[in-house]
Amino acid sequence: MSISKTTAVSVIGAGTMGNGIAHVFAQNGFKVTLVDISMAQLDRALITISKNLDRQVSKGSLTEEQKKQTLANISTNTSLIDGVKNAELVVEAATENIGLKLKIFEDLDNYAPKSAILATNTSSISVTKIAAATNRPSKVIGMHFMNPVPVMKLVEIINGYATDAEVTSQIVQLSRDLGKIPCVVNDYPGFIANRILMPMINEAICSLYESVAGVEEIDTVMKLGMAHPMGPLQLADFIGLDVCLSILHVLHDGFGNPKYAPCPLLVNMVTAGKLGVKSGEGFYTYTAGSKDLVVSPRFK
Repeated sequence: MSISKTTAVSVIGAGTMGNGIAHVFAQNGFKVTLVDISMAQLDRALITISKNLDRQVSKGSLTEEQKKQTLANISTNTSLIDGVKNAELVVEAATENIGLKLKIFEDLDNYAPKSAILATNTSSISVTKIAAATNRPSKVIGMHFMNPVPVMKLVEIINGYATDAEVTSQIVQLSRDLGKIPCVVNDYPGFIANRILMPMINEAICSLYESVAGVEEIDTVMKLGMAHPMGPLQLADFIGLDVCLSILHVLHDGFGNPKYAPCPLLVNMVTAGKLGVKSGEGFYTYTAGSKDLVVSPRFK
């Protein structure tokens, strides 16, 4: 099977990553079925996609007609069975939870056509472990998009232990067809993106925890001194502190090296429900409609 714009694509999960992935496929001419157990979440996803398309139209990178066609390319379904029964490519973008992903892939193996490629958008969980939940490990691969998906060019392609070379080749070419830049890596904890990024974020949090510097100072040093577009603490808020913690646990458990142990401050913040942008407070506070970056009172 070759992947072309006639290929039926299903995206599992209508959250931030799922709706972004569906957006990119649909904008590039693919017919996409967006699947989520919550109809309300699917409705929110379509609203988000429409707003993001409006932003592209206002910037002149998309026409109004292209926006309409993109939305017409997306259908939704609350049934996994119905949502993947005709899929030739499935991209799973559910919550970064190993138990949930294993169950989804077990179900995908039962419900999707036997010829279908099953891709996971996991940012850290072993693709080999996910593939082992299926009877088609050669057709399971990691396709890790970056957030926000419509904007970010990178796709980290992760080979599981048994991933077929032809499947990898097809997903690499597909990524290019989507206007992305693919980087192929092998299946070890954190892959490349998060194996390097998360220890940096964790060290920034440790520096705050040890009162080496404040929130603004840490982020300013990394922005102005290292040419990072966003400081590590602001980036952690954007990713979600719970997601950062989960990835650090994967790294710590996978390598058994204490250098990956999560900072106690990060653990406490997640326990307290201070997750960053999604909860309205992390290292900064976030108010709907405001773009001002305000340090959380806790760290002033």
